Amino acid sequence: MTAPDRTGPALWSAQAHMPSVLGRQLTITRGEGNYVFTSDGQRLFDGTAGLWHANIGHGRAEMAEVAAEQMRTLETYHVFGRYLNDRAVELAERVRDLSPVDDAKVILNSGGSDSIDVALKLARRYWQLRGRHDKTVVLSRDLSYHGLHAFGTSVAGLDFNREGYGTDALVPETARIDTADIERVRQRVAEIGPDRIAAIIAEPIQGTGGVIPPAPGYLEGLQRIADEHDILFIADEVITGFGRTGTWFASERYGIRPDIITMAKGISSGYSAVGGIIVAPEVWEPFYTDDAPIYRHGTTYSGHATSAALALKNLEIIEREGLLDRVRSLETVLADELAGIAADPRVAATRVAGFLGGIELGPAHSAERITDAMVDEGWIARPLRGNVVQISPPFTTTDAEVRGIVAAVRAGLDATSGATAPELAVAR
Repeated sequence: MTAPDRTGPALWSAQAHMPSVLGRQLTITRGEGNYVFTSDGQRLFDGTAGLWHANIGHGRAEMAEVAAEQMRTLETYHVFGRYLNDRAVELAERVRDLSPVDDAKVILNSGGSDSIDVALKLARRYWQLRGRHDKTVVLSRDLSYHGLHAFGTSVAGLDFNREGYGTDALVPETARIDTADIERVRQRVAEIGPDRIAAIIAEPIQGTGGVIPPAPGYLEGLQRIADEHDILFIADEVITGFGRTGTWFASERYGIRPDIITMAKGISSGYSAVGGIIVAPEVWEPFYTDDAPIYRHGTTYSGHATSAALALKNLEIIEREGLLDRVRSLETVLADELAGIAADPRVAATRVAGFLGGIELGPAHSAERITDAMVDEGWIARPLRGNVVQISPPFTTTDAEVRGIVAAVRAGLDATSGATAPELAVAR
């Protein structure tokens, strides 16, 4: 008897326990509006906007036209040294004007993990340039996710993303802080010594950790600690940037003043691979003096012209169609629906902040099994750490679709038997 083929396709899936997904993988071949389609013709509502990014929906013809025209003109040219390209310059200026940071400079690259690396390296390099050579430690929150490059892996507050590489952190001198209790954060800062701390990095809303909004006063407390102790404050807005909370940046919503903001995902709604950081004057100015060293950042596709053109068009669409207002309206609908399902005894808690929702299930029910059942009925949601079902659809979602996906969670609970979910190695 021939053993079943366990090798599957040549593509090694990201963030997947391969034996569990082989034979069950869904190949997406087309997207249209708020829906995607599989290779066997199934139509699925994209209840997570891909990986939190498909904010304007899928398959927009004008985005394809922008890409084609830019490629005919100039596919790209690098932005190293004295060279620039016009689309990268335009995008950086557009981001500067939208950001909550006055007189910012913008570094562009290829995605969220890139952005984390360049931000945290910059934080350390800044203090070295200032002669504060002991300021090297980076603090990050328990349950945080900051991508999977070496620095992002090292500051991960989800242990399963840091384990197995031979040391507690690939990049040394990182430490975790409490995710909600600001007094415990103060104690941790005192233990380490503020003169050793280069930066605190925090997601305004923790995404992969389970859709966790900030505790009242927490982000403001981090801001005060950073201000009091000469610590750079970095807001990881890879998920929340460009409208997910109803403002261009969640930093505006929560009234914080980061020294650096990391960005990706929503800047292009996934139509191109773009990320970067927004840098406040205090941090960029020392690198702009005549005797300054080079800050050695940059990848081949930093400021990619076609990617920048697509990001610019995406931002135009968000503004033209009033999608920030729409997000604020959708947040209300989602909050109402989650308040309704919170009464279900099978649900442990619900959380919403902006157009991001999480449904935490009781231990007798598995978020992974329920989201699998939802796919069978035409709805995509994702299981997150803490047995949470993630809901974060495109900004173009209708009220009825919001109600539909929450109803699909109820149906999934009805359709699945109780089972404790394993801890999932989920992606942002």
